[in-house]
Parts: sequence; C-alpha cells; structure tokens
Amino acid sequence: MIHPLILASSSPYRKELLSRLRVPFFTVSPDVDETPLPGETPHTLACRLARAKAQIIAAKYPGHIVIGADQAASLNGQPLGKPGNRAGAQRQLRALSGQSVIFHSAMSVALGHRIQTVDVPTTCVFRTLSDAAIEKYLDIDAPYDTAGSAKAESLGIALMQSMESTDPTSIIGLPLIALTHLLAEFGLDPLEHAVQAISTSSVSSPHAARP
Repeated sequence: MIHPLILASSSPYRKELLSRLRVPFFTVSPDVDETPLPGETPHTLACRLARAKAQIIAAKYPGHIVIGADQAASLNGQPLGKPGNRAGAQRQLRALSGQSVIFHSAMSVALGHRIQTVDVPTTCVFRTLSDAAIEKYLDIDAPYDTAGSAKAESLGIALMQSMESTDPTSIIGLPLIALTHLLAEFGLDPLEHAVQAISTSSVSSPHAARP
C-alpha cells in the first residue's frame, strides 16, 4: 500500500525542495509554539519541533506519511533566533561576521504512532562583513523570519566563506538525502514512486491549507 504524503509546513522553500523528489504531496501548516524551553540546546529544539509538527498533522490525517521539519542555529553553543526586524538582523549579522555557525536542520517522518527523527547539521563560516554589505543584503533579502538572518537559498549564500554538510539542501531546511532514506523506510522510496511531473494541484490541497 502506498501512503499519501503530507509536508507539515507552510514554507515555500521546503515545498520546492520536496517537489524535487517527484512524489505527489500536499501541505498542511501545523500550529506549534516554537518558543525554546529553558536551557534547551539548538539541536534539541529543532528535533522537538520537527517531531511536534509531524505528530500533530499525523494525528489529523491517519494513514498518511507526514514530514515535519525545523531549523535552529547556534553560535558558540548559544541559540540564534529569528531576528524579527531589521535592527535585530543588523545585530545578528555583525555578531556573525567572521564566525562559524551551526545550523541544525531536524526532520521527522511519521505514520500513525511511528516516527523517526534526524538532525543534519551544516557548519557555515561567515565572511567578514562590512556594515555596507550588511545593509545591502538586508535591502534585498529582508531575512527577518530566518534564524541567523541569512537566506542561503537566496543572496544569503554570498555571506558565506565556506559551508560543510553531508546533505547540500540541509541549510535550506529540508535535507533531501536523509529524507529519501527515511521515506524508503516508510515504504515510499522516491526512486520507485516518483512521477514524471507534478502539477500544481498535486502539491496543494485547498481543504488542507489551514493555519
């Protein structure tokens, strides 16, 4: 039996990444409080939220395979949140200039009560950034909803001096190599179930598009 696939996310970037696997899916946004718990590490936070997102949607859609994902960043072991506004992004990028940052991209796959979670970290070394470069970048990308104030899927890649990960799409928020292995374990290997093309209707479901 082939189980239908759901991406528990409203992120257009994760949706685009998942579409590369050519397996039909639709998206549902989970309602999850993303506030870190006291003393919670970035790794633990990302894994907890990825599991929560997958479990919430899996409970609403029994018989579906659900993907939940979350990303948290850390600088010297300290969590980096979303800046929220331009001033916050300015402060973050000045602090990150010339520094090494770890982005924890956690992902959970759930079917009923069964769930598996992985964290695929990416280590990014930021270039030494001038105030003028920071301002130019913020004008273009406005990364105020992104932990670390850098959208690697856009101009944010130019902020980096180097990047190291076992999964090239991990930094964008959905590690496709790890996901392919997880889906195969749940009986949905993309190499067996991919289709030639995915229409707009196959990657969205009006009845499922809820907050």
